Amino acid sequence: MDYILAPSILAADFAVLGEEMRRTADNGARYLHFDVMDGMFVPSISFGMPVLKSIHEVTEQVMDAHLMVQEPVRYVEDFRDAGADIVTVHLEACEDVGATLKKIKECGMKAGLSICPETGVCAVEEYIPDIDMLLVMSVHPGFGGQKFIPESLTKIRDIRNMAVAQGRELDIQVDGGIYLSNVREVLDAGANIIVAGSAIFKGDPEKNTREFMEILKSYE
Repeated sequence: MDYILAPSILAADFAVLGEEMRRTADNGARYLHFDVMDGMFVPSISFGMPVLKSIHEVTEQVMDAHLMVQEPVRYVEDFRDAGADIVTVHLEACEDVGATLKKIKECGMKAGLSICPETGVCAVEEYIPDIDMLLVMSVHPGFGGQKFIPESLTKIRDIRNMAVAQGRELDIQVDGGIYLSNVREVLDAGANIIVAGSAIFKGDPEKNTREFMEILKSYE
């Protein structure tokens, strides 16, 4: 199983975004996490397809698009055209989860499914055969800088056990409140893809990325 760091550019300095991205890539971050918020599913508004297209053209990092958007099936083709490699949608935001995941796969991208802190793991069990990645939100979506919700660790363990029971080596991504001080707990629970925003971009992105990668490599 690969252990991957996905820096969230929501916390980056957009005045020097290209440089910030390069500093994470050069130090081992294989993914870039791209948070899309529509002001409906979550209160905040972030960025969309034009920004993704512009950064896709200047990096070889995997474009990991997390759509915190109501009825995201409407935008799947647009994100493919903008350069997304993975599109993750929220179970809570889809009228037809199965159809949305199918659309992502038909567009040639990996399909991720995310759940909010209040959603139980039983809600995702039927979709495990249809997804490439399960994203556990360890904070409430829509705002950066929140504290990690400790109950998320149990949720990660339960999902890993559920995937193993179905014979799937599923990628489990965790997003929210993860720092060097608690990332080992998240990995020990069964996650293998770590999203970090403030923990990477506040301070020295190169040093922060290297320190995260040292921990992730120790699990391989």
